[in-house]
Amino acid sequence: MNALGTTALLTDHYELTMVEAALRSGAAHRRSVFEVFARRLPEGRRYGVVAGTGRLLDAIEAFRFDDETLAFLAERRVVGPETLAFLADYRFRGDIHGYAEGECWFPGSPILVVEGTFAEAVLLETLILSVLNHDCAVAAAASRMTSAAAGRPCVEMGSRRTHEQSAVAAARAAYIAGFASTSNLRAGQAFGIPTLGTSAHAFTLLHDNERDAFGAQIAALGKDTTLLVDTYDVAEAVRTAVELAGPELGAVRLDSGDLLLLAHRVRRQLDELGADRTRIVVTSDLDEYAIAALRAAPVDAYGVGTQLVTGSGHPTASLVYKLVARAVGDDPDAPLVSVAKKSPGKPSHGGRKTALRSYDADGVAEAEVLRTGATGPIGPELRELLVPLVVGGEVVGREPLDEARDRHERVRAELPLSATQLSRGDAVIPTIYE
Repeated sequence: MNALGTTALLTDHYELTMVEAALRSGAAHRRSVFEVFARRLPEGRRYGVVAGTGRLLDAIEAFRFDDETLAFLAERRVVGPETLAFLADYRFRGDIHGYAEGECWFPGSPILVVEGTFAEAVLLETLILSVLNHDCAVAAAASRMTSAAAGRPCVEMGSRRTHEQSAVAAARAAYIAGFASTSNLRAGQAFGIPTLGTSAHAFTLLHDNERDAFGAQIAALGKDTTLLVDTYDVAEAVRTAVELAGPELGAVRLDSGDLLLLAHRVRRQLDELGADRTRIVVTSDLDEYAIAALRAAPVDAYGVGTQLVTGSGHPTASLVYKLVARAVGDDPDAPLVSVAKKSPGKPSHGGRKTALRSYDADGVAEAEVLRTGATGPIGPELRELLVPLVVGGEVVGREPLDEARDRHERVRAELPLSATQLSRGDAVIPTIYE
């Protein structure tokens, strides 16, 4: 078991009761295929972003029912002795394929395909959805923000606006989607993400005046530090900051007021004082729209908190986990048949799918092509999207985080230009079922 400890109880009660009933009916060991997908993108979004895969692989590896977990289930009478015996020996022994982390996705995209017995695969439903729905939502918001920033660095600083573990996951997802650094030290330790931070208003208020506060910070952190200049009077603070640090002052941070107006005023003042290389960092409840509005301002970096870690209005990616195929009997070699929901408003497309992306002659993505079965040729204008993540129960899909980060930058650049528009619209490419 890895450093996470067991993740087996990060699930819903009914996952275990389904296994109990399936064991009694004899259907628990039927070969089954589940897919993770979203029926639609969050309103106004043009694409989704896959994030959380690396965390999920660790969590699946740690999905074991140890003695303490089994004792809890027995005490609560969640399941009976036969199911407890099954769970005691549980580990996922099937296969998982998925879109690589950092990849973009669209309505219907099978971003994760889980194949195994019904019992072993259905138990992972809640864990898979809880990881992917959170991380994909944050990554999609982060991608829109880094796109709006047009090359200027974005800093993730939302730890105080979400659950302490969600903060670490959010920093990871944001980094995949192009954020340059995080304020969260645990994320830095766990994932190697660069960390940044200097001081808050409390540090200025602690001292008798701004001069003393700035002097103390410069003495401790050097002239290249970032000084927070909006505790009292911005113009006076900038003047004091440059007087103390000189033209080597690293940056000033603005955290309130009319950021567009202040950025122009501060830039002019810094240049007049000879600090023409001093950067301007802005914070204060930024989202992708605020970042875009500041694009014409002399801003060098953005710090983003609340709107990032809450998905900028869409805190879930609305992903679902649905059975799309199952064996016709209990024989492991029995053929698969398609199954699908017909519920009004919640239909699904049955059958195990091959996921492809088609491109035009200029290399711009044209469509998401989902084929049931292995029909149709795969030519140079098509790219296969599913990669192996788990084979025979063994994790094979781990990769360095920077690979996912580079992939997202590359894949986003392949989308039509309208993908970067912040105005409301439909998915930037259609999903075609063949």
